[in-house]
This record gives sequence, C-alpha cells and structure tokens, in this order.
Amino acid sequence: MKEPHVCESKSDIYLPEPATVLQVKPMTRLETYFKFKLNSGKPLGHRPGQFVQVSLPGIGEAPISISSSPTRGASFDMVVRNVGNVSGAMHKLRSVDRVGIRGPFGTEFPVDEMKGKDVLLICGGIGLVPVRSVIQYILDNREDYGRIMILIGTKTSADRLFIEEIKEWRRVKNITLLETVDHRDENWSGIEGVITMLLPLVKVNPSETVAVVCGPPIMYKFVIVQLQKMKVPDAEIYVSLERHMKCGVGKCGHCQINQFYVCQEGPVFKFSDISDIEEAIE
Repeated sequence: MKEPHVCESKSDIYLPEPATVLQVKPMTRLETYFKFKLNSGKPLGHRPGQFVQVSLPGIGEAPISISSSPTRGASFDMVVRNVGNVSGAMHKLRSVDRVGIRGPFGTEFPVDEMKGKDVLLICGGIGLVPVRSVIQYILDNREDYGRIMILIGTKTSADRLFIEEIKEWRRVKNITLLETVDHRDENWSGIEGVITMLLPLVKVNPSETVAVVCGPPIMYKFVIVQLQKMKVPDAEIYVSLERHMKCGVGKCGHCQINQFYVCQEGPVFKFSDISDIEEAIE
C-alpha cells in the first residue's frame, strides 16, 4: 500500500493545522467558493488533483478537493457543495474564521507526464472544481503543453461555476473551450445536451493526447466509451473518483473499492489500472 502523500511541513497526519478563511463567495444555490491560508504562512504543498480534510470544532471533518494550482501562491481554494453537516457549517463561515486542515492527501493529475502533449479536460458539474487546479497549472506553464481542450457540462446555466474565469480561458491561445447544459433556459443560448455531445466537436491526435475526466459517476462510463472510440489509449485517460472518504490515510476503509483505497491510490486513477473494476465508474 502506498504511503499517504502529505505536506512536508506536517509531522502528524492526524493533527489538523489551523487555517484562516481569506475570502468567501457564493457561486450557485448550493456551491460556495473559499480561499484559505495556513496560519503558519507556509504553502499547503499540494499538487493538482489532491484533497484535504477540513475540520470544524464540534461539528466534524470532511474531505474537500483543492481547486487551485500550487503555482498561485501560498493560499489555496476550495468550492464546497452544501450537502451535509460539515459542508453546511462551512457555508456559514466568513472571512477571518478558522478551520483545521489535514493533508494534502491522495494522488495527483500527472501534469509533469502531460508535458509536450495535447490535454483534453472533460468536466461534468462540480467536476470542474478539482480540474481547475490542472487548468491553472497548465496556464502558468503554458509553453510546456500542446493544445488544450476544455469541455464543461452542467445541468442548467444557473449551475455554472467560475463563469468569469471561463471567459478568460477562452481568450488564451490554442485553447478550445466548449460548454453545454442539460436543459436550456432563457439565460443560455449555447449548446444543449449531455457532455458527450461535445466530444465529436473536438479533433484529437490519439497518440499525442492525455484525457482528464471528472464529474458525476453516471458520466464516466459514457465519456470513456466515447474516448475509446476516438482511439485515446486507456493508459492516457485519467479519472478522479469520489467516494465517502473519512480518515484520508487508508485506515478506516470507507473509500475502499476492491483492493484500492481511494484516499491513497486515488482519487486520481489511470483508467487502464481500474478498467476491470465495474464499481469504479458506476
């Protein structure tokens, strides 16, 4: 079993480190953006795709994806969906409030291995949150990568995240960005339909392309089938899996899928490593 990836500054993987809220911004009816900084002043030490355990005294602890690149300074971002006790309490946080942070934990998107290749990023719903860390990393090292193709799908226009940033990404050279919503309304005049409708609209060189997939579980099977039809090798497809992680260090077993502990061997997996595990993408 792999040793958990944790910040070098932490001596105890079970001991939360205090962090302060720098900024809070509602994004949708359910999602709120947060910017944090460790009280020590040290960088979090994360890599794109990793997560942390956020704790609130008297309430509990929850795993939350990091939504910013380590290239963006010592602060770090999260977007939290209000779905439980901890996330609900986080939505009540304000600037200068404090939380506990353990981590970072888990595997990363292989941004170093992607260098020199085209990158296809497929984000469904809140799946854009961890993938944003990859996008920022690539933009901050733009000369190291080939074409960038970003496909984003949401249920409705009201569910869209990072709207202003998406406008900026569209303006970057050699970036193709396509969006769709499942159900069009008066606020959306773009493409309507599920995210797989966007894949035929991009041209890829299969031997030179790395694909990153993140979104709701129902999306994975259909997207991967489409990528395989496009001849993208399974070994060049990376998926980020969400499971009910609890301890973050492979001790409690809450996130186990067959022989894998998602909090350690994941959340980012090479699809060729899990392609025979049906539960992984359902």
